[in-house]
Amino acid sequence: MARVLLFGRLADVAGWRERDIPARSLADLRGRLAAEDPALFEALQGPAVRTAVDQQLVSLDVDLRPDSEVAFLPPMSGG
Repeated sequence: MARVLLFGRLADVAGWRERDIPARSLADLRGRLAAEDPALFEALQGPAVRTAVDQQLVSLDVDLRPDSEVAFLPPMSGG
């Protein structure tokens, strides 16, 4: 199972910050999230949302290991 982490507004939309979700790839994970929570899936499609797998930013589909960590990162603002 992949450990899925949501940050910022993504966690607010989902109502959770961390969960274990069975998935073989990033595309599989996104499909599972879409089926479970369309609002979260829509939020994840935002152009500035970044994805990190095992603490490395990725932009394409990647295979996940059973112990992978997937973090969805919303745009950050500073001040």
